[in-house]
Amino acid sequence: MHIAITRLDEHIARFTLSGTTPAFANAFRRAMISEVPTLAIEDVRIYDNNSALFDEMLAHRLGQIPLHTDLETLVAADQCSCGGVGCPGCCVTYTLSVEGPKMVYSGDLIPEDPKAAPVHDNIPIVKLIDGQKIVLEARAVINTGKEHAKWQSTIACGYKAYPVIRIDDRCDACGMCVEECPRGVLRTGGRTVEIVDGRLEYCSLCRLCERACLAGGIGEQPAIHVTPDPSRYIFVVESDGSLPVREIMERALLFLKRQSKDLVDILRDISGGTANETSS
Repeated sequence: MHIAITRLDEHIARFTLSGTTPAFANAFRRAMISEVPTLAIEDVRIYDNNSALFDEMLAHRLGQIPLHTDLETLVAADQCSCGGVGCPGCCVTYTLSVEGPKMVYSGDLIPEDPKAAPVHDNIPIVKLIDGQKIVLEARAVINTGKEHAKWQSTIACGYKAYPVIRIDDRCDACGMCVEECPRGVLRTGGRTVEIVDGRLEYCSLCRLCERACLAGGIGEQPAIHVTPDPSRYIFVVESDGSLPVREIMERALLFLKRQSKDLVDILRDISGGTANETSS
């Protein structure tokens, strides 16, 4: 298995995963979405709220705000030494006290630990008019997207099969496929159509080029063939800012490794210790 990274920064990663199967590619995607723990507001104690939002709607909006997460110091409540009662090791407390007239933003949410502040200060929560007021206390805990979408660490996380484009010698460079391609992957060359340098990965496998080729009267089979590579996949992962995208990838892979080890241990127990452990 090989990973070729074409873009990697704090929030976005684009890479090609080669030498694998559709099952593993999808397991990796699902692990990044639902198995990487992050911090999100779970409990809200409202002392005063005469805004246009009901208490439940206000609490829901607070839960959707991405929060900076330090997984080196915070653990899930069920793994904490406090037994889930709530302590600085498993939860973060926030306060919000605002009066109208004003727009209330995520930046008005004051964290007990500055390292767990909202990722963005300009997320609108509710608009207050003169005389309206909100006073509340919120508690954020660690959990995963498998429990609720507010704990998902990714905004976008998907993959597609790597495209393979083959052009026959029968191609007469008529250019009909070039005009039909919505991604600008093809161009007219000398005797045949060619793939534009650096544009192959942008192919969406729509096969409109094949249809255009057939419409040109070339015969029963097109001169251009677009197929997916069954062992190579292009991934795009975007973080919501709670965790760096690199950490999301690493923790998802560690989760898959732990799951695989647990399965091997179970099989070994069932077979009486005769199962062979393999690694790649």
